[in-house]
Amino acid sequence: MEEAKSFYIPEHLVWIAHMCVKNNKGAAGVDAVSLEEFEKDLDNNIYKIWNRMSSGSYFPPPVRTVQIPKTGGKRTLGIPTVADRIAQTVVKRCLEPTLEPIFDVDSYGYRPRKSALDAVKVARSRCWKYDWVLDLDIEGFFDNIDHDLMMKAVRFHTSDRWIWLYVERWLKAPGQLPDGRQIARDKGTPQGGVISPLLANLFLHYAFDAWMRRIYPGVQFERYADDIVVHCQSEKQVREIHQNVADRLRNCGLELHPEKTKVVYCKDANRRGNYDTISFDFLGYQFRPRISRTRWGRYFVNFTPAISPKSIKRIFEVMRGWQFSRWTSSKLEDLATMINLYVKGWINYYGKFCPSEMNSVMFHLNRKLVSWAMRKYKRFRFRARKATYWLGKIAHRDPALFVHWRHGIKPSTGQ
Repeated sequence: MEEAKSFYIPEHLVWIAHMCVKNNKGAAGVDAVSLEEFEKDLDNNIYKIWNRMSSGSYFPPPVRTVQIPKTGGKRTLGIPTVADRIAQTVVKRCLEPTLEPIFDVDSYGYRPRKSALDAVKVARSRCWKYDWVLDLDIEGFFDNIDHDLMMKAVRFHTSDRWIWLYVERWLKAPGQLPDGRQIARDKGTPQGGVISPLLANLFLHYAFDAWMRRIYPGVQFERYADDIVVHCQSEKQVREIHQNVADRLRNCGLELHPEKTKVVYCKDANRRGNYDTISFDFLGYQFRPRISRTRWGRYFVNFTPAISPKSIKRIFEVMRGWQFSRWTSSKLEDLATMINLYVKGWINYYGKFCPSEMNSVMFHLNRKLVSWAMRKYKRFRFRARKATYWLGKIAHRDPALFVHWRHGIKPSTGQ
């Protein structure tokens, strides 16, 4: 007879969590066990997770930490083991339906049926309506979440003690550096964990969203995780909110970045006055005054988003990493297979607003293809014009070969 468990957790929830983790893929954690290796003994591994979670004896292993490049430095990501990602998914799937109904309508990050593009669209419409923006940047948000406040919020929204137990253990799980050293954690949650985005939303719901609705009920904002834009009617109002938000977040253990947090004037054709800061970045887009054209062909200055210079720089870095010079033994079709998924994603995301601003990226990609042709074929060596003409003829004959060609950005046959 099987011994009674401390907590009732249906085993099928662990199987469902495994399918979620499998669909999301991901790297191995500190145990170096990949998803494929985990599945070689799947029944036994699933049973172990369920048995330990049900008995209260599940302890998460250390989180493997890796550094990934970001604008102006590096970001630390935490990679849990496959088994731990499954355990976190079990808790996330149980906790999320309770939390979703209480989250703010203008919280967009990591939520069902909401996206970053939704947040950009709403921000654009509100920038047309309100003259001022407070662009908030929380310094090291994921690394500085207060554990006591976090657990207070979790306990308020669920009476399941097993969820309390494992959330607290995940918050305290140490990070493991590449050299094997472990770093104790007394605050923060690993950026990269399955449960972390949900916990981050819960924390900022009380630290910011609900507080803003209570103190400034008429003020609009958009929040995507810790990226926040607040819309204000006057310079006086925006500076008051800036100070009060800074004080509020400080009381919650967080600090605004003194340089990246900005007061922005949304300058356009109808807004007078000269101010130092008239642009801000939000979710890969840069909002700033741009020349736009009405449906009747008249030009005017509009405050609107388009792909940001930082995003363009990141895309160029990705293209550089493709190292086309090493692909000279491959066919043009092979290059298309390799890069089309990337390019489709860029166009679908950054081409949503002011798509013409993406042209420089696509022209750059065409130049990369021209350079590849010059290396592959001796007849094009040092003859960029001929290589461009050759590619242009292919583009007009087979415009569906590359995704950006389908959107009309083809090498010119007139060169």
